[in-house]
Amino acid sequence: MATVSPSWNYTLHLPHDPRAPGIARGALRLILAAHEMPELTPTAELLAAELLTNSHRHTKGPYALRVRSAEPGRLRVAVWDTDPRVPPGFSEREAPTPPLDEEGGRGLRLVRSCANAWGASVLGELGASKGGKLLWAECGGGAPTC
Repeated sequence: MATVSPSWNYTLHLPHDPRAPGIARGALRLILAAHEMPELTPTAELLAAELLTNSHRHTKGPYALRVRSAEPGRLRVAVWDTDPRVPPGFSEREAPTPPLDEEGGRGLRLVRSCANAWGASVLGELGASKGGKLLWAECGGGAPTC
């Protein structure tokens, strides 16, 4: 008899603290180990690191990491923050290329090249929701990978 793996998700709420992205990546590694998905760890960690760092650098409030698996072998990594503005790398077909002498500006381009799918949702302030945005990227289930 075949066993069916149910979908699952975890959300880690993070303060605006420079240690938070590292703590979230550690939690992500533990989650993937517990769900026996070690093959997705390098790509999922890269996606999470870029999205978390983007939220930390460009917003002032708290943010959250959400990890979800709705189907076997595929993972969605999402980061919510309080700023409703979607960065140019997620709102356009082509992520902008920064000048060669710029230190930053390549993270969302990297996410787009390593993820199987990506997207953004702007969230309105309804009830308990604090609004903001949710940036997500998926990995697993075949190419691409980093």
